[in-house]
Amino acid sequence: MNEFKPLVFSGVQPTGNLHLGNYLGAIRKFVALQENNDCIYCVVDLHSITAQLVHEDLKGQIRSIAAAFIASGIDPEKHIVFNQSAVPQHAELAWIFNCVARIGWMNRMTQFKDKAGKDRENASLGLLAYPSLMAADILVYRATHVPVGDDQKQHLELTRDIAQKFNIDFMEHIRARGYGVDTVVGEEPVHAYFPPVEPLIGGATPRVMSLRDGTKKMSKSDPSDLSRINLMDDAETISKKIRKAKTDPDALPSELDGLKGRPEADNLVGIYAALSDKTKEQVLGEFGGQQFSVFKPALVDLAVEVLAPITGEMRRLMGDTAHIDAILRNGGERARARAEKTMTEVRDIIGFLQ
Repeated sequence: MNEFKPLVFSGVQPTGNLHLGNYLGAIRKFVALQENNDCIYCVVDLHSITAQLVHEDLKGQIRSIAAAFIASGIDPEKHIVFNQSAVPQHAELAWIFNCVARIGWMNRMTQFKDKAGKDRENASLGLLAYPSLMAADILVYRATHVPVGDDQKQHLELTRDIAQKFNIDFMEHIRARGYGVDTVVGEEPVHAYFPPVEPLIGGATPRVMSLRDGTKKMSKSDPSDLSRINLMDDAETISKKIRKAKTDPDALPSELDGLKGRPEADNLVGIYAALSDKTKEQVLGEFGGQQFSVFKPALVDLAVEVLAPITGEMRRLMGDTAHIDAILRNGGERARARAEKTMTEVRDIIGFLQ
């Protein structure tokens, strides 16, 4: 083996309703990536209990994410779609990575600081250590590329740090057992078992903001359902939310600079651009000088046109849970086979008896 085989991995947490931001920022990218890549897409249900231990319907939320993947166009036969807890090797490798990673690395993670808030002593150990599990999610398949948003870049850097430390610490074991790839880290040659994972940025990823406050990201956890368009919303609900979306009294500008200082206008133009595969400049070229009373109905029509087929297919799939479960079970079996190959070699590298 003289190079790492390209592989894309990504996952989505089953917490709350998937919304337009999840679709435009992640799932649509997953669909595009599968055309030219070997892909593994995971419902990361182990992550869902780090901040909230008890869920009313975790099984339903897991199925909902899987339904969104499939309804959006991910092919579960050509690629792998599964739920994380079905592959125990994720947790096994995460424990090893807990021993590789340093406490100082975890304490620097900004997401832990944000989610734990001021009462860090009362946060779960899982919340502190979950970047190790995220690293294991990726590296148990020796994935080479991960599509990430801005909020996950720090965790991907940590994944690279964990992989690099493991590779360096066990380099002689890796070489002696005939595993790994000769590579260079900085100027230092390393015989590496785990790849240096690269982020997949792949063009402009729209940052979809709240419909009630253009300075905040659209979020599953926002108490106001009017702040987001859920993927399961029907046409009437989508129309209501867009028409009620916060705006300002001015007409849309004709130039991009005219959106500065107008976060709600910028957000709605950005959503229209993303849904229509146009640039913001092109949208302003079409609607510049128009009032929101003209623009919002056009955005409603576009959003319904794009999302209605996905919503309809999600509803159909959610009505046939046996079919979703069969897809996840099949994906879990295929994922376990890949993950166990990695873990067999990792156990051998470390020196565990098998």
